[in-house]
Parts: sequence; C-alpha cells; structure tokens
Amino acid sequence: MDHKNLMQGAGQQLYLRAKTLIPGGTQLLSKRPELFAPGIWPAYYSKAKGTKVWDLDGREYMDMSIMAVGACILGYADDDVDLAVIEAVKSGVNSSLNCPEEVALADVLIDLHPWFDMVRYARSGGEALAIAVRIARAKTKREIILFSGYHGWSDWYIAANLGDKDGLDGQLMPGLNPAGVPRGLAGTAIPFDFNDIDSLRDLVRGKENEIAAIMIEPARGADAPKEYLLKLQQLASELGAVLIFDEITSGFRMCAGGIHRSYGVYPDMAIFAKSMANGYAMAAIVGTEQVMQAAQSTFISSTNWTDRVGPAAALATIKKYCDNNVDKHLIEIGNGVKTIWKEEAIASGLKISTSGLPTLASFSFDSSLNMEMCTRFVIEMLNHNILGFRQFKPSFAHSQQDLDQYRRAVSDIFSLLSELPEDGILETPVAHNGLFRLTKE
Repeated sequence: MDHKNLMQGAGQQLYLRAKTLIPGGTQLLSKRPELFAPGIWPAYYSKAKGTKVWDLDGREYMDMSIMAVGACILGYADDDVDLAVIEAVKSGVNSSLNCPEEVALADVLIDLHPWFDMVRYARSGGEALAIAVRIARAKTKREIILFSGYHGWSDWYIAANLGDKDGLDGQLMPGLNPAGVPRGLAGTAIPFDFNDIDSLRDLVRGKENEIAAIMIEPARGADAPKEYLLKLQQLASELGAVLIFDEITSGFRMCAGGIHRSYGVYPDMAIFAKSMANGYAMAAIVGTEQVMQAAQSTFISSTNWTDRVGPAAALATIKKYCDNNVDKHLIEIGNGVKTIWKEEAIASGLKISTSGLPTLASFSFDSSLNMEMCTRFVIEMLNHNILGFRQFKPSFAHSQQDLDQYRRAVSDIFSLLSELPEDGILETPVAHNGLFRLTKE
C-alpha cells in the first residue's frame, strides 16, 4: 500500500498542528480527515479549480467525493461566479447603506418559488435554520418544533437530546451529547420518523396547541413520497403550525431552487444555503408574507448578513444554473457514477448497496468490514490521484472524461478489494463513521 508519502505530507503535518489550536481540528465536522482515511487524507488544499484540487505538496487530484460538502454546484472557482464576486469586491463589500443585490436576489428566489412572498438572509445554513425557527415561534407564539432529518448544530435542534440521549438517533446525529445546551429547552424539539404520518399524529396528541412548526428535509437519501408531504401540509394547517422545508442539502441539486418544486407541495417557509452561491457564504429563508412578517416582532439582525459578496455570488450562480440547465447535467453525472459503482462491483464479484438521489449518491460494501473497505477505497483512490469517497456529489464541472478516468480507478480498486483477505484489507486506522464519532474522539 503506497501511502507513506501521504502520511508525511505537508497537509498531515499541518493538521497535527491544527488539532492543538482548533478544537476538533476543523470548523466543519464533515471535512475532518478522520472521516476519510485517518493520517492519510491530505487535509488541506492550496488551490481548487473545476473538478481539480491541489494539496499543500502540489499534488493534483480529481474530486469525485463530496465537492466542498455539496457547496460548489458549478465546480471550484467558477469563472462567472468569481467575476461577479470580484466586481462586488471592487465596488465595496460593505457600507453604511444596503447593497441592491439583496433585493435582486429576493426577486430571483420568489420568481423560482412564486408561492412565497418574502425573504430574509444569513450566511450559513445553521444560522438560517435558527432564524426560521425563531420566526415560526414568533408567528405562532408557541415553542415546540417537530422535526425529521438533520438540521445543524444550534441549541433549538440539539435540545432533542436533553433528557433523551437517543433523541437524534435516526436523524443523522446518533449519540450526540447536548453539552452546553440549556436544560430548560428540554421538550421543545421533538423528532419524528420520516414517512410515518400516523406515528406523527400520535406524537402530536395532547400537544396540539403547543406546536410552532414542523420541519423536514423533503428529500435527502431518496425522493420524498408526495402523498406524505401533502399529509404533513394538512397536519400543519390543522395545528396552525408553520411547515418548514430544510432545502440546504436538497436545494439546487435536482432542479433550480427547492426540490419541493418538483413535488408541487408548498411549505410556509424553505431554507437554502450550500449550493445557492457555489461555495460563497450565503443562505436564505423564503416564505409567505403571513409567516415572514413575524420577523418584525422579534430581533433578528447581523452585520455580516448585509455584505455584498454572498448575494452577488448567489445571483451569478443561479443565473448560470438556469441558463445551462445544470440540474440535467448533475443528474446525468450522478447516475453515471452510480452505474459505475454497480457495474464494476458486479465485474469484480463484490456485493455493494447504492443509495441516494443521483445528485446525492452513496454506496457501501455488503460486508461486516464495510468501513475497513471504505477506508482502503479512499486510500487507493488517492494513489490514483483522485479524491474518492463512499459518497459523491456531482458538479457542473464534472465531465464524461472525468467519469472515464474514475471508472478505470474504481475497476482497479474493486478488483483489488475482492482479492484481499479479511486480515489484509487495512494497515492503517479505520475511518470514523460519520457524525456518530463526534463524541468519541
């Protein structure tokens, strides 16, 4: 296994330093090297362009992994988006007056979602979710948030684990300790199972006048059943609660704007971040006037929500996305990768399972040694000069040539894995398994 040079790389040395200065080593859990290949994943980049990433030693990789955790929907350092940002910077990033781009962006977002009337902005998904929850509580004068899915790090969400350490199991956050979350928030955030309207109605019984909002990710691992979304909409209406769709992950992946456009089911609010500005910090809460005006009855304000860069980047990203039918390209590339996984697994005699929307695809090995095999897959991909992972998020920059190169690597690696004895799969530490490891480091 040729990984010693990677273990001694500048990125690994810097990461060892970072862990003495930054709790956890990184700002984003999903970018921790331990999630990919501990001690080997390059950790830091010097440059990124298109689908290419260069590490601190100048080694070039093709990114066939998470593509900035799904943020760079057009590809790294997209010329059109960067040009718009450069012009915004030259014109002044901030001033005592407001930037007109925030009004232009509101028009664009409402044109894409004409069932909404008003917009508020933030610069990260977690902020936007907290704003949406605050607005919903202000509108209804109630406290309880019912939710399904992953909705960030904020107190309102992690409060689900107060008094019930298993509260977030099944919501992509199993085992998370709510240290630092006020215990007084216990009972204000209650999870429910996706696509089980009967259990949700049972959960609501006796709390009908306490529910402020129902929040879900309308799709993540798979398409949402439209009938279920319609029933959620009906239940929220019966309760007088605000229906919120968290589109931070699903937005701008299967279509321009929110994936709920495809279903024809319209919530009271939707939240966007990640892909809407191709990697620049930008988030939006879009909703009906009846709900959004409640923001006026509470205090929601921040200096950095008024900078020019985020809206300028979002406007350029959305324009290019719509002009080039980027959704069709993303779906084609994503389906292409899922096909590669399936066909090369069959050819090598490996058993795997694939899941997820084509634009949020993943695979796993049907083996008790799945994580060991996934870790080795990552290491061998690095040896092929590819950032490869058990997940793939396509971008507009990915090409058929990229897929051809990737197929050759997958073929080689799957063949290798099929021939290795169980005690010879991995000589290095196994990758951590997602968010579960947050409290075990």
